[in-house]
Amino acid sequence: MVSQIRKSAGSLKFLGWEWLGRLPLRSLRTALARCGGMTVHEGALVYRWREVRDPDKIVVGANTIIGLWATMDGRRGLTFGRSVNVSSETCFWTLQHDYRSPTFEQVGGPIVVEDYAVIGPRVTILPGVTIGEGAVVAAGALVSRSVEPWTVVAGIPARKIADRPKLKYELAVDGAWPFL
Repeated sequence: MVSQIRKSAGSLKFLGWEWLGRLPLRSLRTALARCGGMTVHEGALVYRWREVRDPDKIVVGANTIIGLWATMDGRRGLTFGRSVNVSSETCFWTLQHDYRSPTFEQVGGPIVVEDYAVIGPRVTILPGVTIGEGAVVAAGALVSRSVEPWTVVAGIPARKIADRPKLKYELAVDGAWPFL
């Protein structure tokens, strides 16, 4: 009985975050996300999301922008640094199943996206990965290993294709699109 109550409570929490992610008013959505345990620093912007798991283990740094319909899995910890630009429809997974395990057990680790990183649209980042400071992950990449600072990676699996010059800037979040 206790197990079923826990499962039901978990399902209701999951559905609540699904609903919250679709709220059309950015300021209300952000305020409720903070009340629900997600750490969203000043100047950060989190557009409507597709899915959030364990929001109390997700940190969004100052002046960071998380694009539309991101999937953010905080079960093992998900941290975005300062002035990170995350494009739409990205997936951050901190847990997965081990296909080699006879019991198909879960394995995983935290994901860290360091300051000034740029994540292109439809990128998938797998458990235990760190995206280094200023690194760029090109659209559609699958990142299964950590990315060195100030490099550009692309492909499946993601591989280094270039270096990025070291820059310092603050992303500006304007009020032009309050309903996203």
